[in-house]
Amino acid sequence: MNGGDEVVAAPGGPPQPLEWKFSQVFGERTAGEEVQEVDIISAIEFDKTGDHLATGDRGGRVVLFERTDTKDNGGTRRDLERMDYPISRHPEFRYKTEFQSHEPEFDYLKSLEIEEKINKIRWCQTANGALFLLSTNDKTIKFWKVQEKKVKKISEMNVDPSKAVGNGNLASSSNLGSSKTHLANGGCPDRSFSCLSNDISFPPGGIPSLRLPQVTSHETSLVARCRRVYAHAHDYHINSISNNSDGETFISADDLRINLWNLEISNQSFNIVDVKPANMEDLTEVITSAEFHPTHCNTLAYSSSKGSIRLIDLRQSALCDSHAKLFEEQEAPGARSFFTEIIASISDIKFGKDGRYILSRDYMTLKLWDINMDSGPVTTFQVHEYLRPKLCDLYENDSIFDKFECCLSGDGLRVATGSYSNLFRVFGCGTGSTEATTLEASKNPMRRQVPTPSRPSRSLSSSITRVVRRGAENPGVDANGNCFDFTTKLLHLAWHPTENSIACAAANSLYMYYA
Repeated sequence: MNGGDEVVAAPGGPPQPLEWKFSQVFGERTAGEEVQEVDIISAIEFDKTGDHLATGDRGGRVVLFERTDTKDNGGTRRDLERMDYPISRHPEFRYKTEFQSHEPEFDYLKSLEIEEKINKIRWCQTANGALFLLSTNDKTIKFWKVQEKKVKKISEMNVDPSKAVGNGNLASSSNLGSSKTHLANGGCPDRSFSCLSNDISFPPGGIPSLRLPQVTSHETSLVARCRRVYAHAHDYHINSISNNSDGETFISADDLRINLWNLEISNQSFNIVDVKPANMEDLTEVITSAEFHPTHCNTLAYSSSKGSIRLIDLRQSALCDSHAKLFEEQEAPGARSFFTEIIASISDIKFGKDGRYILSRDYMTLKLWDINMDSGPVTTFQVHEYLRPKLCDLYENDSIFDKFECCLSGDGLRVATGSYSNLFRVFGCGTGSTEATTLEASKNPMRRQVPTPSRPSRSLSSSITRVVRRGAENPGVDANGNCFDFTTKLLHLAWHPTENSIACAAANSLYMYYA
């Protein structure tokens, strides 16, 4: 596939499973090293080109990485292919810069501490060689500009360098013992040039040969500057932000409201979705994630804690649920339990590149939805079915409330999400695909392999209405017989927009893989 060894599918058959390989790791921990809470990664995002990657952590920092395998060769991948230029086997990134995006705050009116943790990062359109991105914590969104600034220095002075002293003033051995009287401001009572000529050594040719100093740029440094601060618009914690395809607006969502912002206006936003009831005792569900359609600037989707997704058109009354298209899965008879609603809560949604499909992640499964079909998900992928008998334990230690993210490949043929023990899973969603790979965030990602199930998935273009469930595993232990560690969890990951490359976070370490 792109960026690695090509996988050729048989004519008319499903694509072959990818063979994932380790690429890079940033912030790798040594054995026994204790991880600081502020260093744990809490957000990952590729930009649209895939040439830049941003991470945010619980300490409020944003770290940027840039791709080097194409930049060093001086052209895009397509240009290099046309020139028959050798291309690196896979994307390679290097550290670019970092900056402090948010600081801890305290809301004195509500007696509430506001953490500096970065909840989400979203890249904006580039302009004039500068990078722009949005970052948010629980209450405040910031718009950042990262640009290279040239450091300018004065050069080509005509003064003899041997006559310069540490503070930049000039002196000569002749004036150290001179009896001439100098004024406090550096002047000389003698109006002639004799005073000046004793202190400064002129170049050959005298005064006519003097030239003005020149300013040259010797090096560049990256400077991050906060352009806008969007604050005081959310009473509850912000759980998601999303850019509009128009390049001018974005949305921010908390538990009960979704607000629409203009990037250039920080003191005003418009409430476009409000699920807050008149009486809070009547509250039955909250907003868990929101995302703009990738190409239709008037369309967005948001998910709820009840496991449903609503698609709304901003040209209609978004505040009224009757205008929203509802996507939900019917509950199986007799399957309801105390944990049903908890594990049904959707923690993340992502649109496919063309906007036709929506990927959602709840606690136990990944679900792929076709926006043209509201009867139920097209496909359901079992992420860690072995946890179902352990739901009581997971509820007791609050792990059942962990919020896992999900992502889709650029070609829409595969989806991925994280699990416990620093594992993540990749599923094929193409026609007839049975791909269900389990990988570990380590330098040997394939060491924990789970046998691939034999049942194929349904075609995305199929009109079959039944739901296909895939990826179930042996309960209790992994493929190596190891007990799963619920304290190590892979919550955040991102798929490169054009190549089969995944970046994922395991505590404070950023791992990258390619296929």
